[in-house]
Order: sequence, then structure tokens, then C-alpha cells
Amino acid sequence: MTRLSIAPRARDDAGVAAVAERFSRRVRTVPPGTCPLAFELSFLQASAAQTCGKCVPCRDGLPQLAAMLSRVVSCEANEGDVARMRALAEMVRDTSDCAIGYEAAGALLDGLAAFSDELESHLTAGRCQKGVGQTVPCETLCPAHVDVPGYIACVAAGAYADAVNVVRKDNPFPTACAFVCEHPCEARCRRALIDAPVNIRGIKRYAVDAASADTVAPPPRSVDTARTVAVIGGGPSGLTCAYFCALMGHRVTVFEARERLGGMMRYGIPAYRFPRERLDEDIRGIMQAGTITVRCGVEVDAETLRDIAGTFHAVYVAVGAQAGKGLSLPGAQAEGVLSAVDLLGAVGDGAQPDFSGKRVVVVGGGNVAMDCARTAIRAGAEEVSVVYRRRREDMTALAAEVESAVAEGVELITLEAPERIERDGKGRCAALVTRPQMIGPVKRGRPAPVAADKPERLIPADIVLVAVGQDVVTAPFEEFGMQADRGCLVADECLRAAGFEHIFVGGDCQTGPATVIRAIAAGKVAARNIDEHLGFHHKLAYEVEVPSALPNDRTPMGRVELGERPARERKRDFLNVETGMSREEVAQECGRCLRCDRFGCGVLEGGREQYA
Repeated sequence: MTRLSIAPRARDDAGVAAVAERFSRRVRTVPPGTCPLAFELSFLQASAAQTCGKCVPCRDGLPQLAAMLSRVVSCEANEGDVARMRALAEMVRDTSDCAIGYEAAGALLDGLAAFSDELESHLTAGRCQKGVGQTVPCETLCPAHVDVPGYIACVAAGAYADAVNVVRKDNPFPTACAFVCEHPCEARCRRALIDAPVNIRGIKRYAVDAASADTVAPPPRSVDTARTVAVIGGGPSGLTCAYFCALMGHRVTVFEARERLGGMMRYGIPAYRFPRERLDEDIRGIMQAGTITVRCGVEVDAETLRDIAGTFHAVYVAVGAQAGKGLSLPGAQAEGVLSAVDLLGAVGDGAQPDFSGKRVVVVGGGNVAMDCARTAIRAGAEEVSVVYRRRREDMTALAAEVESAVAEGVELITLEAPERIERDGKGRCAALVTRPQMIGPVKRGRPAPVAADKPERLIPADIVLVAVGQDVVTAPFEEFGMQADRGCLVADECLRAAGFEHIFVGGDCQTGPATVIRAIAAGKVAARNIDEHLGFHHKLAYEVEVPSALPNDRTPMGRVELGERPARERKRDFLNVETGMSREEVAQECGRCLRCDRFGCGVLEGGREQYA
């Protein structure tokens, strides 16, 4: 008789799990610029190590595929070798018993298709294609390529004004990005190999709290060029372009349709996330850069654009995406159905809504939807629900925003698709009727919802806020002669408008709705290319000396997070919800930075993604 034992059969499984966690951190932090074929090879080798050995295609096929791909990575293979590798991969994919084999082979085939240019370069040129090569992760993944290790070092040394100027070398909105940036710079922070990414946004927040942007003098302006630049749109992209063009010595005029500058930072982001007085600090700092004339309340139509294009040496169009999308549903015209963009715009103008005693339903799953829901809570709504046709984990809103909304009393109703809006006898909104969904096959990287065989759901609602996207108003620009495609103005990779030599386009009106930092990056690129178009190549003064790097502290350490005021307090007002770090906390967090600019690829030629 065989006795049973409670001891695990594989005594090292716990240790293997710990190694797997470390391995997963390495995968999550793959350095930007890594050769994609080399990364495919590492995945294939790891997959081969997982085989149980039962079926031949997986047991023998995966190691052979890894050996064949290794020759490709080493630039020793030819077209015939690649053809044989594809054939073997197809066989392994089609005949393996389990996912260890067929998923690995399928991933290889997908990679060969996705990275065809890199494959061609390895086969014909004997090298990686241009742009492949490791760089400092935080700098590279920041769309504006801010010197992140530099300003962290300044904050660590207590040189807060220097930290602000390090940021402003590439981004004139240090305060805005300290409050509302989605911090892509943290995505592959090398510190995550040890414990967790550095809280880069939190460190920037401490810097601008200690030295406000309007009190820190910008770099010196270059000699006046007598060249004129028109910027149409006073949002983050337009003001960034204006800032850098002014520093280069050009004379800038900003045309803004609204009464105040700021764009969607003022009229799209609620004050509890980004206090308006803090936005004004950035704007005042920008105005100190040089000759910038502002004309607010100017709606630019086709005729006005003709005058501007004929008067100024260069034009930058950055009008954003400020028109809200509607719902094509029966009853969508009922009283009480409002656009999220219109609501937040009115709040930006100081017109606070009164939803006292109202039942509010928000349709959407992005950051704008969360902003509307949290605004409705502060406007006195009795109930606030967010209706989304996918799962919570599929929401495009930042996880922290979703968590904060729930803490403030917002109910999430997921896997429900809007069907129609019911009206009362007076034509006012009475309820949102939804069709239950179930999650289905993955499409474009996310599981797609499909209608479920369940009865409709009626959600009582006095107010329905529609937050399903934003549109660009392209009509005046098309009438002028500019091209539009799929609702966005067309420009090349240098942001030059299609069909024009001296007109440039960037920001949300060129890409569709995106983030503040991406709009800032577009403004920076536009300013540089406008400068080149005008016949110059200015090098902006940069007088900050970044402190020398100290030896790394490699001790695993917890990440310091930014806190929020208690939900029961913050949901009653529009004051800033986020609390900053203490001096002790920011010192600890700065100490976690591994200074990849000095210890690693940052010291190599081409190892930093920067331009002055």
C-alpha cells in the first residue's frame, strides 16, 4: 500500500516561483531600444525550458527554433534559413499537444511578421536597423524626453529651482505634469528589477511645490530674429511651441478661442485634480520666455486662417480635440443628456453644476468618465454610476482614478451597453436602458464584448453624461485647404501640414485625443522644426549643473506613493485631492534612482534620447 504525503512532490516549486517573479520583472522592464528579434529569442529559450518532454514537436522543436533564431540574431542566417524556421514553427504550432509548444511557436511566427523590417536588416545589412539600441528608459519613454535622472538628482540635493529648469529644458509645464501626467516614464524603470519603479511624478510634484514655476526664471532668450510665428490654440501643445519659439528669439502670437489659456488642462481636467492656480503658475512661467502676444476670444475660421497664413512666417495649428462625441441612441436628445466635454468645459469657466438630489449616470470608461463621475459627486448628486460595456480591468482610465472614484461613492456598472434613454412625460431623461454583455474574443489587444442572452437593464437617471470620446473640429481648416483624415488634420512625421511649407500641425488635432505630455512633446517638435524652417538652428542655453551620481543603493525598498485626502472630506469640495511627499519621503524615493544616465547605457554614445 502506497502511503500519502502532504509534502509537495516538487520541493523546489516555491523557489521556482520566486525566480519566476524576478524573471517577470525583467520582462516587464525590457529596455526600450532592445532588438525585437533578440527579445523573441529570449522568450523562445524560456519556453523551451518549460517543455515537459511528452510531445516531440515541443520537446525537440522549440530548442531547434531557438538555435535557428539565434543565427538570425547573430546575422549569420539567409532567406533559406528563415523559410525553414517558418516551416518548423508552423509544424510545432499545429501539432504540439499543449499551449507550451503551440503558443511559443505562434508567438515566433507573429514576431517574424511584426518585425519584418528588423528581420530584413539582419539578413541583408548584417546589423540591427536604425533606432535599435538601449537608451535610458525614463528619458526615452517620456514623450518629451525630459532628463528625469537629472532633475531627480537636483531634488535629492535640495536644488529645487534647478530641478524645475531641468524639466523646462524639454517641457515648459513642470507643474501640470507633476499633477496630471500619466507618467509613462515609470513604465520600464530599471529600479523595478529590484523592487518597484521610482515615483517620478511624485518627485516632480515635490520640486514644483518647493519652487513654483513662475518664480524660477526661464533660460535666457536668444537674439531677436524678427521672424513671426502664429500659434492657433492656447493649450499644452500650442503654449509649448510658443515657449520654445520665443526662447529661440522668434516673435510669437497665440490665438485662443476661449477667454483664458490652458486648453483642456483648464477646460477638461477638474480643479480637484489640477488646481487652476497651479496651472497659472506654468502659464506665467511660459510668458516670461520672450515676445509672446496672446489674443484670447478669437475663433479662427477659414478667412482668419488665410490672413494669418499670409501674415506670419510660420503657423502652428494646435486646436486640440474639444468637441464631445454623442450617443446615437433613441432618446439621446432628451433634456438631461449632457456631453462630458461641455460639462467639464463649463466647470473650467467657473460654472459649477448643481446636481443636488439627482441620479447621475456616466457612460464611458476613460479618464474623462471618471472626471465627470467625481465632479457629479462634488456637485451634490444623490447617486452616481459609471456604465461601461467592457470589464473594469478593460477600462482605459488610470487604475488610481477608478479606485478614487469608487472610494468617493461612484458605482461601477460593467458589461452593460447603452441601448436607449427613457423619457418622462415632459421629455426629460428618466432612465438609461442597457443591454447586458459578455466578454468575448480578443480584438486589438482587448477582449471584445458581445451581447449576452439576458434581459435588458433599466438604470434610473435624471442626468446622463456622455463620455465616449472627443472629436476635432476640422471644417474651418479643410475649407482653408488643409487635409483631414478620419477626423484629424494630416501632417508628416515632422508635423508639417500636408500641402503646406510653413504650416505645422500637432497635438490632439493631429493624433486624436491623447495625453497632456504627448501634446507637449508635439509642441516641442514643432518649435524645433519651425526654427529649422525659418533658417535657424538654435541651441538653447542650459546652465544647470546636475549633481554627480552617488553609488547605487541596491537595498530593496518600498515605493513611496502619493496619498489623497480622506474620501469623506474630498468629495465635498473641488480642492486638490492629492497630498505630496514629505522631505523624508522624497529623499528616500530619490535615493532609489539608479542613475541610468551615469551607470549604464546613458554613458554610451546614443544612449540618451535627448535634444536641446
